[in-house]
Amino acid sequence: MSETFKVAVLAGDGIGPEVMAEAMRVLGVVTQKFSISIEFTPCRVGGIAIDVDGKALPEATLRVCEESDAILFGSVGGPKWESLPANEQPERAALLPLRKHFGLFANLRPGVCLPELAHASPLHPRSVEGGFDVLCVRELTGGLYFGEPKYTKEENGEFFAVDTMIYWESEIRRIARVAFEAARARRGALTSIDKANVLQNGLLWRRVVTETGRDYPDVSLSHLYVDNAAMQLVKNPKAFDVILAENMFGDILSDELAMLTGSLGMLPSASLGEATGGQRRFGMYEPSGGTAPDIAGKGIANPIAQILSAAMLLRYSLGREDAAIAIDAAVRKVIADGFRTADIWTEGTTKVGTTGMGEAIAAAI
Repeated sequence: MSETFKVAVLAGDGIGPEVMAEAMRVLGVVTQKFSISIEFTPCRVGGIAIDVDGKALPEATLRVCEESDAILFGSVGGPKWESLPANEQPERAALLPLRKHFGLFANLRPGVCLPELAHASPLHPRSVEGGFDVLCVRELTGGLYFGEPKYTKEENGEFFAVDTMIYWESEIRRIARVAFEAARARRGALTSIDKANVLQNGLLWRRVVTETGRDYPDVSLSHLYVDNAAMQLVKNPKAFDVILAENMFGDILSDELAMLTGSLGMLPSASLGEATGGQRRFGMYEPSGGTAPDIAGKGIANPIAQILSAAMLLRYSLGREDAAIAIDAAVRKVIADGFRTADIWTEGTTKVGTTGMGEAIAAAI
Protein backbone atom coordinates (compact mmCIF):
# COMPACT_ATOMS: atom_id res chain seq x y z
CA MET A 1 0.00 0.00 0.00
CA SER A 2 1.40 3.40 -0.98
CA GLU A 3 2.32 5.95 1.66
CA THR A 4 -0.08 8.81 2.33
CA PHE A 5 1.68 12.10 2.94
CA LYS A 6 0.27 14.99 4.95
CA VAL A 7 0.71 18.60 3.84
CA ALA A 8 -0.42 21.72 5.72
CA VAL A 9 -1.68 24.38 3.30
CA LEU A 10 -1.29 27.94 4.66
CA ALA A 11 -2.49 30.31 1.93
CA GLY A 12 -2.35 33.46 4.07
CA ASP A 13 -3.21 36.94 2.87
CA GLY A 14 -3.36 39.12 -0.24
CA ILE A 15 -2.75 37.13 -3.41
CA GLY A 16 -1.88 34.07 -1.29
CA PRO A 17 -5.26 32.31 -1.65
CA GLU A 18 -5.42 33.07 -5.40
CA VAL A 19 -2.04 31.61 -6.30
CA MET A 20 -2.44 28.76 -3.81
CA ALA A 21 -5.61 27.66 -5.61
CA GLU A 22 -3.59 27.23 -8.81
CA ALA A 23 -0.83 25.32 -7.02
CA MET A 24 -3.49 22.98 -5.66
CA ARG A 25 -4.93 22.60 -9.16
CA VAL A 26 -1.54 21.51 -10.49
CA LEU A 27 -0.90 19.24 -7.51
CA GLY A 28 -4.24 17.57 -8.12
CA VAL A 29 -3.20 16.66 -11.64
CA VAL A 30 0.34 15.57 -10.85
CA THR A 31 -0.61 13.46 -7.83
CA GLN A 32 -3.16 11.61 -9.94
CA LYS A 33 -0.72 11.06 -12.80
CA PHE A 34 2.04 9.76 -10.53
CA SER A 35 -0.24 7.95 -8.05
CA ILE A 36 0.84 10.03 -5.05
CA SER A 37 -1.46 10.06 -2.03
CA ILE A 38 -1.44 13.41 -0.20
CA GLU A 39 -3.82 14.62 2.51
CA PHE A 40 -4.00 18.42 2.32
CA THR A 41 -5.16 20.41 5.37
CA PRO A 42 -5.92 24.13 4.90
CA CYS A 43 -5.07 26.34 7.90
CA ARG A 44 -5.24 30.05 8.69
CA VAL A 45 -2.04 32.03 9.11
CA GLY A 46 -1.02 35.69 9.04
CA GLY A 47 -3.45 38.57 8.91
CA ILE A 48 -6.54 36.43 8.31
CA ALA A 49 -5.61 34.40 11.41
CA ILE A 50 -5.25 37.61 13.45
CA ASP A 51 -8.75 38.65 12.36
CA VAL A 52 -10.37 35.27 13.09
CA ASP A 53 -8.22 33.66 15.79
CA GLY A 54 -6.57 36.65 17.43
CA LYS A 55 -2.97 35.72 16.52
CA ALA A 56 -0.93 35.26 13.37
CA LEU A 57 0.05 31.67 14.14
CA PRO A 58 -2.85 29.95 15.92
CA GLU A 59 -2.16 26.86 18.02
CA ALA A 60 -4.44 24.80 15.79
CA THR A 61 -2.39 25.73 12.73
CA LEU A 62 0.87 24.89 14.49
CA ARG A 63 -0.51 21.49 15.52
CA VAL A 64 -1.48 20.64 11.95
CA CYS A 65 2.01 21.66 10.76
CA GLU A 66 3.59 19.44 13.42
CA GLU A 67 1.56 16.47 12.19
CA SER A 68 2.45 17.09 8.53
CA ASP A 69 5.34 16.10 6.27
CA ALA A 70 5.64 19.61 4.85
CA ILE A 71 4.06 23.08 4.78
CA LEU A 72 2.92 24.76 1.58
CA PHE A 73 2.89 28.45 2.44
CA GLY A 74 1.42 31.42 0.57
CA SER A 75 2.22 34.87 1.90
CA VAL A 76 1.27 36.96 4.92
CA GLY A 77 0.83 40.60 5.83
CA GLY A 78 -0.55 43.78 4.36
CA PRO A 79 -1.44 47.39 5.20
CA LYS A 80 -4.39 46.32 7.38
CA TRP A 81 -2.06 44.91 10.06
CA GLU A 82 0.89 47.33 9.85
CA SER A 83 -0.38 49.39 12.80
CA LEU A 84 -0.08 46.42 15.17
CA PRO A 85 2.90 46.22 17.56
CA ALA A 86 5.92 44.88 15.67
CA ASN A 87 5.97 41.52 17.42
CA GLU A 88 2.29 40.92 16.57
CA GLN A 89 2.52 41.69 12.85
CA PRO A 90 2.03 38.72 10.51
CA GLU A 91 5.60 38.46 9.24
CA ARG A 92 7.24 38.53 12.67
CA ALA A 93 4.55 36.56 14.46
CA ALA A 94 4.12 33.77 11.88
CA LEU A 95 7.08 33.32 9.54
CA LEU A 96 9.96 33.65 12.00
CA PRO A 97 8.34 31.44 14.66
CA LEU A 98 7.62 28.73 12.07
CA ARG A 99 11.24 28.75 10.92
CA LYS A 100 12.54 28.57 14.46
CA HIS A 101 10.01 26.02 15.73
CA PHE A 102 10.78 23.52 12.97
CA GLY A 103 14.51 24.26 12.77
CA LEU A 104 14.25 25.33 9.12
CA PHE A 105 17.87 26.39 8.84
CA ALA A 106 18.42 26.03 5.08
CA ASN A 107 16.69 28.35 2.64
CA LEU A 108 16.98 27.48 -1.06
CA ARG A 109 16.01 30.21 -3.51
CA PRO A 110 16.51 29.43 -7.19
CA GLY A 111 17.05 32.52 -9.30
CA VAL A 112 16.12 31.31 -12.78
CA CYS A 113 15.73 33.62 -15.76
CA LEU A 114 14.32 31.55 -18.61
CA PRO A 115 15.69 32.47 -22.06
CA GLU A 116 12.20 33.46 -23.22
CA LEU A 117 11.93 35.94 -20.33
CA ALA A 118 15.39 37.51 -20.51
CA HIS A 119 13.76 40.71 -21.79
CA ALA A 120 12.03 41.13 -18.41
CA SER A 121 15.34 41.47 -16.56
CA PRO A 122 16.43 45.05 -15.74
CA LEU A 123 19.99 44.12 -16.73
CA HIS A 124 21.61 44.86 -20.07
CA PRO A 125 20.61 42.21 -22.67
CA ARG A 126 24.20 40.99 -23.04
CA SER A 127 24.26 40.10 -19.33
CA VAL A 128 21.19 37.87 -19.50
CA GLU A 129 21.17 36.59 -23.07
CA GLY A 130 20.18 32.94 -22.97
CA GLY A 131 18.94 33.31 -19.39
CA PHE A 132 20.66 32.22 -16.19
CA ASP A 133 20.20 29.77 -13.32
CA VAL A 134 21.62 30.62 -9.89
CA LEU A 135 20.77 28.98 -6.56
CA CYS A 136 21.08 30.99 -3.35
CA VAL A 137 21.52 28.90 -0.19
CA ARG A 138 20.80 31.06 2.86
CA GLU A 139 21.29 30.16 6.53
CA LEU A 140 17.89 30.87 8.05
CA THR A 141 17.87 30.49 11.84
CA GLY A 142 21.02 32.25 13.05
CA GLY A 143 22.78 35.59 12.77
CA LEU A 144 21.36 39.03 13.50
CA TYR A 145 17.73 38.00 13.08
CA PHE A 146 17.78 35.59 16.02
CA GLY A 147 20.86 36.52 18.08
CA GLU A 148 20.52 37.64 21.70
CA PRO A 149 20.64 40.10 23.34
CA LYS A 150 18.25 42.12 21.20
CA TYR A 151 16.68 45.26 22.62
CA THR A 152 16.05 49.01 22.40
CA LYS A 153 16.81 51.22 25.41
CA GLU A 154 16.92 54.87 26.36
CA GLU A 155 20.04 56.28 28.00
CA ASN A 156 21.18 59.84 28.59
CA GLY A 157 18.11 61.18 26.81
CA GLU A 158 18.40 59.17 23.61
CA PHE A 159 17.50 55.72 22.38
CA PHE A 160 19.92 53.08 21.20
CA ALA A 161 19.27 49.62 19.77
CA VAL A 162 21.26 46.39 20.03
CA ASP A 163 21.11 43.36 17.75
CA THR A 164 23.57 40.52 18.18
CA MET A 165 25.10 38.60 15.30
CA ILE A 166 26.14 35.18 16.51
CA TYR A 167 27.07 32.00 14.63
CA TRP A 168 28.28 28.69 16.00
CA GLU A 169 30.73 26.65 14.00
CA SER A 170 28.20 23.80 13.80
CA GLU A 171 25.57 26.14 12.29
CA ILE A 172 27.97 27.24 9.57
CA ARG A 173 29.13 23.72 8.82
CA ARG A 174 25.63 22.28 8.37
CA ILE A 175 24.48 25.01 5.96
CA ALA A 176 27.79 24.75 4.11
CA ARG A 177 27.17 21.04 3.56
CA VAL A 178 23.74 21.79 2.10
CA ALA A 179 25.35 24.26 -0.31
CA PHE A 180 28.19 21.93 -1.30
CA GLU A 181 25.73 19.09 -1.92
CA ALA A 182 23.61 21.41 -4.08
CA ALA A 183 26.64 22.55 -6.07
CA ARG A 184 27.76 18.95 -6.55
CA ALA A 185 24.37 18.17 -8.13
CA ARG A 186 24.52 21.24 -10.39
CA ARG A 187 27.57 22.73 -12.15
CA GLY A 188 30.04 22.18 -9.32
CA ALA A 189 30.81 25.79 -8.33
CA LEU A 190 30.12 27.38 -4.94
CA THR A 191 30.62 31.04 -4.02
CA SER A 192 30.59 31.71 -0.28
CA ILE A 193 29.66 35.22 0.88
CA ASP A 194 31.00 36.91 4.01
CA LYS A 195 32.45 40.14 5.38
CA ALA A 196 35.68 38.65 6.71
CA ASN A 197 37.53 41.96 6.32
CA VAL A 198 35.35 43.53 9.03
CA LEU A 199 33.40 40.94 11.05
CA GLN A 200 34.60 38.21 13.39
CA ASN A 201 31.59 36.25 12.14
CA GLY A 202 32.99 36.57 8.65
CA LEU A 203 36.37 35.19 9.65
CA LEU A 204 34.77 32.16 11.29
CA TRP A 205 32.38 31.71 8.37
CA ARG A 206 35.21 31.67 5.82
CA ARG A 207 37.35 29.28 7.86
CA VAL A 208 34.57 26.76 8.47
CA VAL A 209 33.33 26.84 4.86
CA THR A 210 36.88 26.33 3.60
CA GLU A 211 37.38 23.38 5.97
CA THR A 212 34.07 21.85 4.92
CA GLY A 213 35.03 22.23 1.28
CA ARG A 214 37.87 19.71 1.73
CA ASP A 215 35.19 17.02 1.85
CA TYR A 216 33.99 18.12 -1.60
CA PRO A 217 37.05 18.10 -3.89
CA ASP A 218 34.76 17.95 -6.93
CA VAL A 219 33.25 21.38 -6.07
CA SER A 220 35.11 24.58 -6.88
CA LEU A 221 34.95 27.00 -3.91
CA SER A 222 35.47 30.76 -4.04
CA HIS A 223 34.84 33.55 -1.52
CA LEU A 224 33.45 37.06 -2.02
CA TYR A 225 32.81 39.93 0.35
CA VAL A 226 29.09 40.69 0.35
CA ASP A 227 29.44 44.17 -1.18
CA ASN A 228 31.50 42.79 -4.07
CA ALA A 229 29.05 39.92 -4.50
CA ALA A 230 26.18 42.39 -4.88
CA MET A 231 28.10 44.17 -7.63
CA GLN A 232 29.14 40.99 -9.42
CA LEU A 233 25.57 39.69 -9.49
CA VAL A 234 24.50 42.83 -11.34
CA LYS A 235 27.50 42.68 -13.64
CA ASN A 236 27.27 39.03 -14.65
CA PRO A 237 24.75 36.70 -12.92
CA LYS A 238 25.71 33.89 -15.32
CA ALA A 239 29.10 33.68 -13.57
CA PHE A 240 27.43 32.15 -10.48
CA ASP A 241 26.20 28.63 -9.86
CA VAL A 242 25.46 28.27 -6.11
CA ILE A 243 25.73 31.14 -3.63
CA LEU A 244 26.09 30.45 0.10
CA ALA A 245 25.36 33.22 2.61
CA GLU A 246 24.46 33.83 6.24
CA ASN A 247 20.99 35.01 7.19
CA MET A 248 21.03 38.76 6.53
CA PHE A 249 23.42 38.69 3.56
CA GLY A 250 21.37 35.87 2.04
CA ASP A 251 18.14 37.79 2.59
CA ILE A 252 19.48 40.78 0.68
CA LEU A 253 21.30 38.94 -2.10
CA SER A 254 18.45 36.51 -2.81
CA ASP A 255 16.05 39.45 -3.23
CA GLU A 256 18.55 41.14 -5.55
CA LEU A 257 18.86 37.92 -7.51
CA ALA A 258 15.08 37.61 -7.71
CA MET A 259 14.77 41.11 -9.14
CA LEU A 260 17.44 40.39 -11.75
CA THR A 261 15.29 37.60 -13.18
CA GLY A 262 12.57 40.13 -13.99
CA SER A 263 9.67 39.01 -11.82
CA LEU A 264 9.22 37.81 -8.25
CA GLY A 265 6.16 35.97 -9.50
CA MET A 266 8.38 33.31 -11.06
CA LEU A 267 10.54 32.37 -8.09
CA PRO A 268 9.85 29.68 -5.48
CA SER A 269 11.72 28.92 -2.28
CA ALA A 270 12.24 26.08 0.16
CA SER A 271 13.08 26.36 3.86
CA LEU A 272 14.40 23.01 5.04
CA GLY A 273 15.23 21.28 8.29
CA GLU A 274 17.55 18.36 8.96
CA ALA A 275 17.35 15.34 6.66
CA THR A 276 15.06 12.57 7.89
CA GLY A 277 13.92 9.36 6.23
CA GLY A 278 16.84 9.13 3.83
CA GLN A 279 17.15 12.40 1.95
CA ARG A 280 13.72 13.76 2.88
CA ARG A 281 13.60 16.99 4.84
CA PHE A 282 10.68 18.63 6.59
CA GLY A 283 10.24 21.96 4.89
CA MET A 284 8.14 25.04 4.31
CA TYR A 285 7.68 26.04 0.68
CA GLU A 286 6.63 29.51 -0.41
CA PRO A 287 6.92 32.06 -3.23
CA SER A 288 9.74 34.59 -2.97
CA GLY A 289 7.32 37.50 -3.38
CA GLY A 290 4.82 38.91 -0.90
CA THR A 291 1.09 39.45 -0.58
CA ALA A 292 0.94 42.13 -3.32
CA PRO A 293 -2.12 43.86 -1.83
CA ASP A 294 -2.30 46.25 -4.81
CA ILE A 295 -3.35 43.41 -7.13
CA ALA A 296 -5.04 41.06 -4.65
CA GLY A 297 -8.48 39.97 -5.80
CA LYS A 298 -7.96 41.08 -9.40
CA GLY A 299 -7.12 37.64 -10.77
CA ILE A 300 -3.91 38.82 -12.42
CA ALA A 301 -1.21 37.56 -10.02
CA ASN A 302 1.41 35.20 -11.41
CA PRO A 303 0.93 31.77 -9.74
CA ILE A 304 4.12 30.21 -11.12
CA ALA A 305 6.22 30.85 -7.99
CA GLN A 306 3.61 29.09 -5.85
CA ILE A 307 3.35 26.22 -8.33
CA LEU A 308 7.13 25.79 -8.46
CA SER A 309 7.19 25.89 -4.65
CA ALA A 310 4.85 22.90 -4.74
CA ALA A 311 7.33 21.17 -7.05
CA MET A 312 10.11 21.80 -4.52
CA LEU A 313 7.90 20.31 -1.81
CA LEU A 314 7.51 17.14 -3.86
CA ARG A 315 11.26 17.00 -4.44
CA TYR A 316 12.68 17.69 -0.98
CA SER A 317 10.02 16.62 1.53
CA LEU A 318 8.15 13.82 -0.26
CA GLY A 319 11.03 12.40 -2.29
CA ARG A 320 9.08 12.51 -5.57
CA GLU A 321 11.61 13.87 -8.02
CA ASP A 322 9.58 12.48 -10.94
CA ALA A 323 6.55 14.60 -10.10
CA ALA A 324 8.67 17.68 -9.39
CA ILE A 325 10.37 17.37 -12.78
CA ALA A 326 6.96 17.11 -14.45
CA ILE A 327 5.83 20.40 -12.92
CA ASP A 328 9.09 22.16 -13.78
CA ALA A 329 8.82 20.93 -17.38
CA ALA A 330 5.18 22.01 -17.64
CA VAL A 331 6.06 25.54 -16.52
CA ARG A 332 8.85 25.75 -19.09
CA LYS A 333 6.54 24.45 -21.82
CA VAL A 334 3.82 26.96 -21.04
CA ILE A 335 6.34 29.82 -21.11
CA ALA A 336 7.83 28.49 -24.36
CA ASP A 337 4.31 28.36 -25.82
CA GLY A 338 3.90 32.08 -25.12
CA PHE A 339 1.53 32.19 -22.14
CA ARG A 340 2.18 35.18 -19.89
CA THR A 341 0.65 36.85 -16.86
CA ALA A 342 0.74 40.64 -16.80
CA ASP A 343 4.08 40.88 -14.96
CA ILE A 344 5.97 39.08 -17.77
CA TRP A 345 3.77 39.92 -20.78
CA THR A 346 5.13 41.46 -23.97
CA GLU A 347 3.65 42.13 -27.41
CA GLY A 348 3.17 38.95 -29.37
CA THR A 349 2.53 36.70 -26.37
CA THR A 350 -0.75 35.49 -24.90
CA LYS A 351 -1.84 37.33 -21.75
CA VAL A 352 -3.65 35.17 -19.20
CA GLY A 353 -4.81 35.69 -15.64
CA THR A 354 -3.99 33.73 -12.52
CA THR A 355 -6.50 30.99 -13.29
CA GLY A 356 -5.57 30.84 -16.97
CA MET A 357 -1.91 30.28 -16.15
CA GLY A 358 -2.74 27.58 -13.61
CA GLU A 359 -5.01 25.82 -16.10
CA ALA A 360 -2.35 25.93 -18.82
CA ILE A 361 0.32 24.43 -16.54
CA ALA A 362 -2.05 21.74 -15.28
CA ALA A 363 -2.91 20.82 -18.89
CA ALA A 364 0.81 20.55 -19.74
CA ILE A 365 1.57 18.02 -16.97
